[in-house]
Amino acid sequence: MVEKKEENDLIKARAEHLKSLIDLGVDPFASQSEKTHSIKQALDLWQKNQKAWGKDVGSPVEDADKLTLAGRVTALRGHGGATFVDIEDGVDKIQLLASQSALGKQYNLWELFDLGDFVEVSGRLFITKRGEVTLHLDHFKLLTKSLRPLPDKWSGLEDTEKRYRERYADLIANPEVRQIFRTRSAIVANLRAQLESNNFMEVETPILQSLAGGATAKPFITHYNAYDADVYLRIAPELYHKRLVVGGFERVYEFAKCFRNEGVDHSHNPEFTNLEFYVAYFDYQKLMAFSEEMIRKLVKEVMQSDTTQYKDHKINWARPFERITFRDAVKHHTSIDIWAETEDSLRAKLKSLKIDTPRSADFGRMCDLLLKHMVRPNIIQPTFIIDHPTVLSPLAKSKNDKEVQRFQLLVAGEFELCNAFSELNDPNVQRERFENQQKLREKGDEEAQSYDDDFVRALEYGMPPTAGFGMGIDRLCALLTNSNTLREVILFPFMKPKGKND
Repeated sequence: MVEKKEENDLIKARAEHLKSLIDLGVDPFASQSEKTHSIKQALDLWQKNQKAWGKDVGSPVEDADKLTLAGRVTALRGHGGATFVDIEDGVDKIQLLASQSALGKQYNLWELFDLGDFVEVSGRLFITKRGEVTLHLDHFKLLTKSLRPLPDKWSGLEDTEKRYRERYADLIANPEVRQIFRTRSAIVANLRAQLESNNFMEVETPILQSLAGGATAKPFITHYNAYDADVYLRIAPELYHKRLVVGGFERVYEFAKCFRNEGVDHSHNPEFTNLEFYVAYFDYQKLMAFSEEMIRKLVKEVMQSDTTQYKDHKINWARPFERITFRDAVKHHTSIDIWAETEDSLRAKLKSLKIDTPRSADFGRMCDLLLKHMVRPNIIQPTFIIDHPTVLSPLAKSKNDKEVQRFQLLVAGEFELCNAFSELNDPNVQRERFENQQKLREKGDEEAQSYDDDFVRALEYGMPPTAGFGMGIDRLCALLTNSNTLREVILFPFMKPKGKND
């Protein structure tokens, strides 16, 4: 209660400052700025000319260029007829010196300025006796008045939920959070550049779909008023991408917003960003090599290292990624040979391992539970799990009568980073796989895939040998920035509405 009263008092004081500024004829919410340089450009300019300009320590350099900067006030320190001010432009910070001797009556306006205000300042650079590059002001103006005190007096937000709900305040208070999202932007830009340099074409496919296909997941449902039809938010763009390959686009990719109406934890979020791409005349072996090189190059160029830290693990991206079959991985960590088991015997073994198994889980789903609970936690360095059971992969091309040509990349004991396979291009087999999935849906499996008749029709026109790749961008960013949860790398994660019961 005391903290709330203090905040209200600060808000009231700022409102009084606002009124005083208006009474003095100051526009507290300007519409334009004459900014000429970023703070970084100003600091670089000093660095370039410091030998010539640094001769008069403690006073402005007359032959230095006059600069106009802009930014948010982050510190105010008054000393009689002078005020030292720090401003930040979202990337860099610089000190200002406002002196009554240089500014005259205008100087008194600083008494009405608060932390968080945006200002435009003009002057020349100099170096203080303490060695700090500073802009000596000969003019300034208010750009935007901040009516609410900066979060936690600029020391940062500690309430995690509040940080996510009020991301704008989190970004103001925590420079390291801003850096996470700059890194995320660099990761996406790097992946896009690599794909473009390999002749991929960026595409956009529907988010609202009449059938939820392309992955095994429970969809969100909404209603299309114009057509009086229920539709689904996409769980994956895969089936549309393969339609494009059928249509003649041999290399396509998309950074796709996807939605899966499932649980939330540190590595799952119902709304997420997925990179998917498809390349004709590749199989999963060629795609595995391509993916490994792409990820290795990404880490090297964006993170400036061959290794990254995630929690207690040092991840080495430089060495060749290990490859192990799904069967051998499960056998190594559980002594269970999945191909020697029946559905009933496998269910019994999952029970003995205390793995919660839904009644609707078939043989393939139980194999997947073994991978998630018994294998993935033990894989730290980047490792490809290959050749999954056919029943787990209704859209993948068969390797033999039990397995498909598929790989997943596991890393850090927590993340399934990507999923990829040689695409099934036989329409008759695809039709049969869809029918089997439909039977699972009828038994109560809400995540089984729907029968997509139009997709089968597309395959009947002929799709060349094709390999497809999907990677969760949120997971990748969390891994590379050593973030504990996906919400740390999603700018505005959905939060439970206030007042809702747990």
